[in-house]
This record gives sequence, C-alpha cells and structure tokens, in this order.
Amino acid sequence: MDGSNVTSGPIPGDRAAVTAPLAPSRLRLSEVIRVGLGSLAARKLRSVLSALGIAIGIASLVSVLGLSDSSKSALLDQIGALGTNLLTVEAGSGFGAGDSALPQTAVATVGRVATVEATAAVYSVDVGVYRNDFVPADQTGGIRVFATDPGLLETLHGTVKDGSFLTEGTRSHPVAVVGSVAAERLGIRNLDVPVELYIGEHWVEVVGVLEPFALAADLDRAVLIGDQAAEDYFDTEGAPTVVYVRVDQAHIDATRDVLAGTIDPENPEEVEISRPSDLLEAQSAAESSFTGLFLGLGAVALLVGAIGVANVMVIGVIERRSEIGLRRAIGATRAHIRRQFLIEALTLASLGGTVGVLLGVAVTYVYATAQGWRVIIPPIAPIGGIAAAVLIGAIAGLYPAIRAAKVSPTEALRSD
Repeated sequence: MDGSNVTSGPIPGDRAAVTAPLAPSRLRLSEVIRVGLGSLAARKLRSVLSALGIAIGIASLVSVLGLSDSSKSALLDQIGALGTNLLTVEAGSGFGAGDSALPQTAVATVGRVATVEATAAVYSVDVGVYRNDFVPADQTGGIRVFATDPGLLETLHGTVKDGSFLTEGTRSHPVAVVGSVAAERLGIRNLDVPVELYIGEHWVEVVGVLEPFALAADLDRAVLIGDQAAEDYFDTEGAPTVVYVRVDQAHIDATRDVLAGTIDPENPEEVEISRPSDLLEAQSAAESSFTGLFLGLGAVALLVGAIGVANVMVIGVIERRSEIGLRRAIGATRAHIRRQFLIEALTLASLGGTVGVLLGVAVTYVYATAQGWRVIIPPIAPIGGIAAAVLIGAIAGLYPAIRAAKVSPTEALRSD
C-alpha cells in the first residue's frame, strides 16, 4: 500500500482528539440568590430569630431619631409660640443680696424703656388658700396667692382652660383665677358649678382655671387675684415679686443689659434678670444628650443582632459541610460558595433592617401622635437603617463565607 494514501488526520479514539478544555463553571446572580433564599427557607425559625436581632437594633435607632426630632420640633414650636423675648425681673438672691426687694416703682420704670412692648407683675399675698374653712391652717398644699393685673395673661401668652381671666371690671372684686396645678390640688375640675375658696378669712369665687404656663411654672401652683382686690381685702401694698417684660425681639440683649440699672440705679446688682425660654432651650440640649445615649444603646442592640447573624452562619457552615462538598464536587467554585453564604447573610440582615425600619416608624408615629407632636422621621433614619443592616450583614457573613469556601469537597463528603 502506498504510503501517500495514509491519512494524516486524528485517529478515532485518540485521547488527544477527545480531550478538550472544560468551560469554567458559571452561576448567575439570580441562581445564587435563589439558592441562598432556599437555604434560609429550609431553616425558617433560625432565620427569623436572626433577622429579629437586627430588626430590634434598627428599630431602636430609627425610633430614637424619629422621637428626638419630633420632640425637638414640638419644643421649638412651643418656644416660637411663647416667644423668646420674655424677660423676668426679680430681686437678686445672690451672695450679699440679703432681703432685697424690687422697688415699688419697678413696673412703671420698666414701662418707660423704649424697647419694652408690655409689662405685667405679680405681688405676693401672705395668706393661705383652702377649699373650705374647716381645713387646718398649716395644710396649704404648697399653693401661693399672687395679686396681679389683667395684662398678665397676654404678656405670658397664656390661655384659660375654663372660665375667664381677670378683667378691669373684676380686678377689684373678691374673685380668683386658679393655676393648673393648684386646681388639681384643690380638687377643681371645672366651673360648671360655682366654686369658692377660703382665702385669708374671705370667701373668694373662682372665675377661671388656667392652662399650664410654660414660661412661668410658679404660677401653675398659685391662685391669682386682682391687685386692687388684694389692697382692699388683704391690705397688700408693696413691691412686685416678679415683673414679666416683653421686649422688642431685635433688642433683647441690649434691654437686658440696661434693665437692672434702670429699675434700681443705686443697687443694680440686687436685680436679677432672666429669660425663661433659655430653660426650654436647655431642655432641648438635654434631650439631644439623651438622644446620643439612646443611639448608643441601639447600636449595642444592633451589634448583638450582628453577632447572632454571624453565629447562625457559622453553625450553618458546620451543618452543611456535606452540601458544600457535594456542590464543590459537581463543579461549584469557591467563589460560588462564598457568594451563596454572603447572600444568605445579606438577606437576613436586609430583612431585619426593613422590618426594623417599619417598626421604628410605627413606634415614632404612635408615641408622637399620643403626645400631640408632629411626626417627623429624618431621612437619615430609614436610609441609614437599611444601609447599616446591609453593612452589618456583609461583615457578619464575610468570615462564614470564607470558611465555607475553604471546605475541601473530599473531606466534606468523607466526614458525612
């Protein structure tokens, strides 16, 4: 046979001819997610409990931020409604002040200051207040009696809960207006039936009950009578105890600086000027400090949840060694295993984060509504909550994913 007729192609059955490079194993993201969700669904209780830890932490953070902003907004609205231009003038109580008192001309003097818009004063009346004349004299309930003029309510931006305030027509009559706390202590719920109080051996009719004074809490525990009635019935004529001053908003500091010298030129150091709204602003600052504390507690709860997710994932790696080995044996790469476990951890954390955000928003809405506040959820709360949950899931699932990827398929199958 001629050698030229011999074919030079590959011989059937030749190993070199049938061996071809294997294509790399591929696993689409959708398949990774489906496998990861299937693994979580197979362990429902454990998955739910793990997600619950994340949910509690995120709910704590969201509700703290929401309630803090809602509370702060309500406080700022209150300050805005009451005004920051109210100043109170009292006799100084510092070292060396002794038994100082405001001059009797204090109200008139303050009224002559160009930047002062309104003034009102209260005068202490040294008598007790009783529900009837059978109550022992020493059981006053801590209620004080002040004489005042009809302009006090407007100056303090106060409101009447029931009845009416003193007027020009009643300031000289034996009638009284009761503060909110004093009314509670005296058992006065409403004025549907005429109410009288026994004050300094005189029966005085109650014509009004006040809402709480945010800028003058001392008056909540007081009974107010007209200044003319105090002179006629209780022989009260003296220096004002407290003078309330409304000042032009643009000149608060300048007016505050000159009031003491204007009221008492000889002893300005014995006159104490304060701004009640500063207390509300200090309250807002204190609430901000507590917000930081509660955020820290929420972060601790979130950390506990993250540890729970990591723990579940590590246990899952141990329990599923045979599954990992089998998947590796049929072509799954280490990257596929890592992705699967990361997806499971991220799913747990994302589920917990979503539930936590919804729970935190619900808590904020319910509590803020009950308090009469506007419901404010800062955008950083839900966005940051979800982002924090995803980040926690990634960190918590990283080590278990790497550990799962390092499992040898032969050892895994042999150990099963």
